[in-house]
Order: sequence, then C-alpha cells, then structure tokens
Amino acid sequence: MTGGTTPELAPGETVTLELPDAEATRAFGAALAGLLRAGDLVILTGDLGAGKTTLTQGLGAALGVRGQVASPTFIVAREHPPLPRADGTLGPALVHVDAYRLGSLGELDALDLDSTLDESVTVVEWGRGLAEALTDDRLEIDLVRPRGAVALGAEDPEAGVRRVTIRGVGRRWAGIDLAALAPIA
Repeated sequence: MTGGTTPELAPGETVTLELPDAEATRAFGAALAGLLRAGDLVILTGDLGAGKTTLTQGLGAALGVRGQVASPTFIVAREHPPLPRADGTLGPALVHVDAYRLGSLGELDALDLDSTLDESVTVVEWGRGLAEALTDDRLEIDLVRPRGAVALGAEDPEAGVRRVTIRGVGRRWAGIDLAALAPIA
C-alpha cells in the first residue's frame, strides 16, 4: 500500500504488500500473529521458495509456540503447542499443514483438522482449492517472489522481494484493518 490513510478492509477485498526479504516476511508473520486467535484459518498460496514457511516461522515465534517451525512437506501436518507466557496464560497452538501432496478433500479430512480448528491457529500451505471447506472465515494469503536472472542454485533464499496479497473471507475479518500489517518504511 502506498501513502495516505488506509481504509478498513471489507470482506473479499485485498491488500497487497511488498516485503523486501525473508526477515521482513518473518516480521509480517509476527505482526499477523497479533490479529490471529484460536479458530483462525490461514491459507497460504505461492510457488516453492515464495516465503510460505518463512511467514509461518514469524507467526509461530510471535504466538510463542514450542518447536522449530519448518516445512511439514514430508509429514504433512505438525502441531506446535503453546508455551506459557510470562503471565502464565497460554495462547493458541499452531497447526501447520502442507497440502502439496494431498490430492483431495478426503485426504485433507483424514488429517482431522476440524477437531483442533477451534483451539488452534491453523496454517495450510498449498491449501487453495481444499482448505476453504474447513470454515467460512479465513485469511487467504498469496505470496509471489519474482525470480531474476540468477544462476541455478546460486540464489540466496533469504534475499528477494516477496509480494504478499491478503484477502479476508467471512464475518470474522469484516472491519479488521489488514492494511495495518504493512511494514513501516
């Protein structure tokens, strides 16, 4: 978003942000964590290396969950339980899913995500076309990381701009200012 005041996002509208590198992508995830609560579903879409897991790492760090947030590609789903906060309370767990290898809604249903959805923040990478069936209220986030003329294998995974488009779907996101997540220049 550029200059001026940012209006509140109405359901179905989108906000697009540019994040200069992986560190800014993690910081965006941390800022997003401030808006999320138990029961929220976040669907991440983007090519390999676009920043889906990087964003989720920032989210997990800010939520204060146990374990290293890494791509769950080969195990499909990983639950990160909350660590106690300084005041002794617990936040929501983080359920991190990689739906890349899932071929149908039935395979997603077999993960039994709806049993933990109400008490967790659930992030589904590669979930477009499948995870929408879990709830009417969700955030859909598309990540695009343009690739330049870089020698194969020589690209720094931490470098490079990520373009993030956020769309709130459902009543949960009505009136929530997602544009406020824009990094301060």
